[in-house]
Amino acid sequence: MSDDHRNDEIAANVTRRRILGTAGGAFVLPSLSAGDARAASITPDTLLKQLRGVLDDEGVLTGDKISPHYLQRRQVDLPIAVVRPQSTAETSAVMKICHAAGQPVVPLGGNSGLVRGTQANTAEIILALDRMDKIETVNVANRSMTVGAGVVLADAQNTAAENGFLLPLNMGSRGEATIGGMIATNAGGEEVVRYGMTRESVLGLEVVLADGTVISSMNRMIKNNAGYDLKHMFIGSEGTLGIVTRAVMRLRAKPDGASTALLAVADDDGVLKLLRYLERALAGTLTSFEIMWSDYDQFVRKYTPYLPSPLKAGYTYYVIVEVTGSDAVDDLARFKRVIENGRQSGLIADAAVADDEKSREEIWALREQAGAAFSELGPFWGYDVSLPIGDMAEYGRRVKAEVTVLYPEATLLFLGHVGDGNLHIIAAPGSRAPDVKKAVDDVVYGAIRDLGGSVSAEHGIGLEKKNYLAWSRTPEEIALMRNLKAMLDPKGILNPGKLI
Repeated sequence: MSDDHRNDEIAANVTRRRILGTAGGAFVLPSLSAGDARAASITPDTLLKQLRGVLDDEGVLTGDKISPHYLQRRQVDLPIAVVRPQSTAETSAVMKICHAAGQPVVPLGGNSGLVRGTQANTAEIILALDRMDKIETVNVANRSMTVGAGVVLADAQNTAAENGFLLPLNMGSRGEATIGGMIATNAGGEEVVRYGMTRESVLGLEVVLADGTVISSMNRMIKNNAGYDLKHMFIGSEGTLGIVTRAVMRLRAKPDGASTALLAVADDDGVLKLLRYLERALAGTLTSFEIMWSDYDQFVRKYTPYLPSPLKAGYTYYVIVEVTGSDAVDDLARFKRVIENGRQSGLIADAAVADDEKSREEIWALREQAGAAFSELGPFWGYDVSLPIGDMAEYGRRVKAEVTVLYPEATLLFLGHVGDGNLHIIAAPGSRAPDVKKAVDDVVYGAIRDLGGSVSAEHGIGLEKKNYLAWSRTPEEIALMRNLKAMLDPKGILNPGKLI
């Protein structure tokens, strides 16, 4: 296809999407819980009095006592209150009061989500889990950890390490993300290629339902086929079906160090071939395979010179590869041999292998810390999508081409956890106007729909992607989700308007 023909096709796709709008080829989801949640049957003052009757002085915050920590970025309006129970029993008591009153409740973890899944309005209360921050036990024999939902991921990781184990969940927001929030969103991260999503690290849960009923399924076993595995109904439900208050997390053997490298790859096929080569050559020890497009590398060099790259500019792709094993010295030597063989075969155009922890941290900083400078691009939005690995390169080209037809000065950056098919996009079209946001959304998610991917890989749906859920789920799937919601939360008071 000629370049002129290709450009005409792109322009036609953009024009067609403008005509069809968001609902082109799909239906727009009405709000179940926002429409069905009943207005509270008692006054706010009476409600607050009842809540203060079951919580201590720090358990109910109103007005100026509600700090920005509990609010979404740029949120101005305050909820009726922020309630902060310290236990499952207190959470149950709060929900019984709210259920009787028909009072909508928004559960809140570490507030590190990116899809407005914990945004509350002036008619709602926020139920924050930050006081349930106790690591209750570490069972060495069973390789498990029992924690409160408000435990911060970094604290759980450190405690696991102190006991000789690994909690195999890792992400840039580890210092603020909480275990309960990660379970509610089935969070991913940088080690999914080896250990899977949060779901794979959860053995048991304790959950409070909308009416205050406590479901305590604190299973500690890997195998338990005694009926339905109910925890999976709540993992990834974004607080719309129940509130996770405690969890039993599965721990793994702690690796003896990590071997890390930054690799340069020349073309699309090279990325896929490199991934398959490393999976074979490293025999199950590949933990991370993170990719950064050349535009992202250029951004890092321009806006974060304090994060110097060990490789020269100009390659098509840059890949962070990490392996973990049982012998740090032998593993590093083997890792270097594998990388060198990849260079000699032409799979790897250039490579920088970390020889110590400092150089390892510097490599990861390119991926984890550069985001602080995204605002230099002007108004921007972040996207989190999932699609077949083999379609990623073409998807990136299509999105960039179609967005720049609409907004020629737009900047787009691509990076992601390519080992598991998760791609992140930073789009800065030069405006924050709602119509601009919708136009970019339609391009990003329209291409995902055409490729059979998912509009959300690891951050959930929340409010941000609600109108696009039908682009990744069938009507039958959505109907079943609605039936579950209606059964467990008939008054629609749990996280109203989110997800479905």
